[in-house]
Amino acid sequence: MSQEPTRPAQDPGDPNPGVLPPQTRRPGQPVAESKINAVGRSMLREMLESSWLVTLLAIVAALVLGAILIAAADAAVQETASYFFAQPADLFRAVGNAVGGAYSALFQGAVVNFSADGFARMIRPITETMTVATPLILAGLGIGIGFRAGLFNIGAQGQIILGGIFGGFVGFTFHLPVGLHLLVAVLGAALGGAIWASIAGVLKATTGANEVIVTIMLNNIAIYLIGFLLTTSAFRRPGGANPISPPIRDTAIYPLLLGTGFRLHLGFIVALVVAAGVWWLMERSTLGLRFRAVGANPHAARTAGMSVPWATVWVMAIAGALAGLAGSAQVLGTERVLTAGVAASFGFDAITVALLGRSRPLGTVLAGLLFGGLRAGGFAMQARTGTPIDIVLVVQSFIVLFIAAPPLVRAIFRLPTPGGPTRAEKRAARDMANEPSLSAQEAGA
Repeated sequence: MSQEPTRPAQDPGDPNPGVLPPQTRRPGQPVAESKINAVGRSMLREMLESSWLVTLLAIVAALVLGAILIAAADAAVQETASYFFAQPADLFRAVGNAVGGAYSALFQGAVVNFSADGFARMIRPITETMTVATPLILAGLGIGIGFRAGLFNIGAQGQIILGGIFGGFVGFTFHLPVGLHLLVAVLGAALGGAIWASIAGVLKATTGANEVIVTIMLNNIAIYLIGFLLTTSAFRRPGGANPISPPIRDTAIYPLLLGTGFRLHLGFIVALVVAAGVWWLMERSTLGLRFRAVGANPHAARTAGMSVPWATVWVMAIAGALAGLAGSAQVLGTERVLTAGVAASFGFDAITVALLGRSRPLGTVLAGLLFGGLRAGGFAMQARTGTPIDIVLVVQSFIVLFIAAPPLVRAIFRLPTPGGPTRAEKRAARDMANEPSLSAQEAGA
């Protein structure tokens, strides 16, 4: 069956308006697939190029909706709502107590606990936030590099698992000197994530396979792979039947930054250093320029002599290496043992972190700290006020929703469209449009 010819979308005589010009498609690539890729790139570009104000308002909107859910789930609010018309002040007081108490507990569990006894207990919440944020920052940096290069890397979950497998195996198997053992284990974790992500990169570059589908499938394979490995003698702890590895040797563990009373380890400093390195890579290096050029316009990059397949493979490899470092933070720092749940949900949360941070290193670090604080403070909120911890997950979901739909945020807060006319310009245009009608009325009078 012959393929339907396509013509540039700007051709006035084109019977299929909206079909992408042939030069934007690979040879043999279906028209429908090329249109989907173009739409995906456009949506991703809109999310990443939204202003900081839109990002901040998205968080505010999510917190407001979370407050409504907190109030609705509170027993005192439900009771006072039954006699609202008799004593409306009671309902407002109950809502304020419920929302204020929940968010206050969330803050004290994520930042500073002013009611704690002693300075160490008072600052422990912020250290927990930083500990939880470490894998989110590292994985988010990798996903952000992919986004800026026009690639939808949804496989951070599997890449974290492979990083944990490689780094953990080096950590509990080898006998190396102090310092060298940790370095080799960290490099092994980065190598594991890079290899796993490169599979999707090579398939994308050589066959045009959709990286979203491939990385999702690789996530599932990684989950079953670690489950199988933990049943083998090489990974299972001797003398035990549980799927858990031997403990990581002391020489391969990230050192604690604040002593044994805190879980914060050197992995957080590594995450900050890596964030600075990613900034230099994407903003100051020739390699980063190629990545950004391919993400902005693959056809123009190809015309300029850049190899798009080569860039695709390298972007995925670097992104996987960063996700593998996130696995090392879990295995070599926080958990100090390899289990089937080593990745938790960090790989999926990192997608939101990258979007919230607009795929920029500084934004990713701040977004990682925000989500780390929500996760760390959520348990304190539930323990102190009885608020379901699922409310925190709902708030995170609302943040995802608003970040993925900048026009929705602009519509809620009545913000002008970027590049569009301002309110003053719209008002002036309306006035000018009304002037002829007024003149006609005056003439008729």
